[in-house]
Amino acid sequence: MKPTLLVLAAGMGSRYGGLKQLDGVGPKGETIMEFSIYDAIKAGFGKVVFVIRKSFEQAFKEKFANTFEGKIEIAYAFQEINFDVPGIEDMPERTKPWGTAHAVLAAKEHINEPFAVINADDYYGVEAYQLVGDFLRNEASPELYSMVGYVLANTISDHGEVNRGVCNTNSEGHFVGMTERIGVGRKKNGHIYYTEDGKKHPLKRDTLVSMNLFGFHHSLFGEIERGFKAFVKENYKNPKCEYYIPLIINELINDNKIKMSVIPTDETWYGVTYQADRPTVVAALQRLTDEGNYESPLF
Repeated sequence: MKPTLLVLAAGMGSRYGGLKQLDGVGPKGETIMEFSIYDAIKAGFGKVVFVIRKSFEQAFKEKFANTFEGKIEIAYAFQEINFDVPGIEDMPERTKPWGTAHAVLAAKEHINEPFAVINADDYYGVEAYQLVGDFLRNEASPELYSMVGYVLANTISDHGEVNRGVCNTNSEGHFVGMTERIGVGRKKNGHIYYTEDGKKHPLKRDTLVSMNLFGFHHSLFGEIERGFKAFVKENYKNPKCEYYIPLIINELINDNKIKMSVIPTDETWYGVTYQADRPTVVAALQRLTDEGNYESPLF
């Protein structure tokens, strides 16, 4: 059975100034998502599921009307912001979705096979999809998940500090926890730092970090459903709280329900966190196309 690619695309792009997931940054105006799907097809994925807001549906369907026809199956899932929860009558109105784990749960009815999760506005590289695709076909189980670990130096923006989740692993290469590093940046001399207590502290260039490329068995949906109900009951009075993928992963690991392999890659990650990142991404995708990694146009 071919694995599925789940694309989280419900964000509003407030720091970017618009729907960055639909911004045409490729040589022929392709979105980053199109490069991701191209790489996924090459790696043997059989379906793509977009998780979006209902208000994005028309824009998405206009953008991708016939792009993937005959190449890969496409489905849409919708992440609701406000909804009724049994037993809770005074839920405050929300303006933001409930987080990445809830976004994954929104795709439950579309996925019955192992699947990878990516962010819509992140470029992960050709090898990353091959690595996670191989894992999903050959190793994924209800007891074993994975994430692709990126070399920190290959993930830094030149246009502002970022946050990075440092992967902590054991001797078997299994994930045992994540240390969130805030205010990560690169000095003029190339040294990388994180910020804590108002001070800059060094970080090794080859530190493995998570860029939210995960490989899951589809049994995860039941675990998220259970965890999300408990999370909402505990946090429903806070309209800004979010249920993130690492929360459910850490819970399952701590309960000894799963192990998570960290699969290292030397690929360079590109993303458009800031509008100033856009020229860097445009140049990188042009270079990768010129080097023969991609056709032009892609589809």
